[in-house]
Amino acid sequence: MQHSPSAPVGIFDSGIGGLSVLQHIRQLLPHEKLIYFADSGFAPYGEKSEQTIVARCQSITEFLLQLHCKAIVIACNTATAAAARVLRPQYPAQILIGMEPGLKPACQHTRSGVVGVMATQGTLNSLKFRNLRDQLSDVHQVRFVQQACTGLADQIEKAEFSSPKTLAMLEQYLTPLLESGADTIVLGCTHYPFVEQQIRELIREKHRSGPQIELIDTGLAVARYLQTQLQDHGLLAIDAAIPGITAFTTGTIQHLEAALTQLLPHLHTPVSVRSAAGKTPVADSYPGSEFS
Repeated sequence: MQHSPSAPVGIFDSGIGGLSVLQHIRQLLPHEKLIYFADSGFAPYGEKSEQTIVARCQSITEFLLQLHCKAIVIACNTATAAAARVLRPQYPAQILIGMEPGLKPACQHTRSGVVGVMATQGTLNSLKFRNLRDQLSDVHQVRFVQQACTGLADQIEKAEFSSPKTLAMLEQYLTPLLESGADTIVLGCTHYPFVEQQIRELIREKHRSGPQIELIDTGLAVARYLQTQLQDHGLLAIDAAIPGITAFTTGTIQHLEAALTQLLPHLHTPVSVRSAAGKTPVADSYPGSEFS
């Protein structure tokens, strides 16, 4: 399929986590039309089977292609680990960008040689992650301490960023990483940057006398790679206007609207939120609401 520079960029996640990537893309590429797809009706992905995740990603990719997206960003670590290797051969001519788990930059930042990785069980179990971990561990002599953060993405999806349950989870998951001597911690799920402040506060409380802890979020790196890919393919938007954003969700419109307002208050861009629950994916067929 031939695309034009004016075509949109599609971004999808199991829910609201991919908004952490969308904000980097909008800041770096303000003239691109963006379509965001939150699969909140099927969230979280982290505890689902690989077969289920692949099927969801295939459906969403087809949805975004019907909307003529010139590039698709899988803004979900779990979905990337499970489905990117399936989607790329299916759509060889399509710009398809996944999330990297942040292990490479972590190796460059660590001084202690110990890197903590916060991620879903699905990401940690994936062949893609294990191969990269083993390769980098051998090359850089770095020890990776893995922590499956079961239930954390779901808490963030429910907008419980600072609830007692979420803070207890964060303390439970951070403690073994700090005790292992990690001086660099990878936020290996796109939901986790939305509790970065809470993570930093817990680190300060538990690690007052220790060295500074570096947190790795790969959202900006993904935005830069998207920029490079669009430029290399002659697809960077040339319109000087800053377009609005269209968002679809398999959850409720109200939930995604609230997430956009709360998590991206400085977006300064009109957003049209539409339902994709049980609908045929044709762009103009969705009832929605406009807000800014």
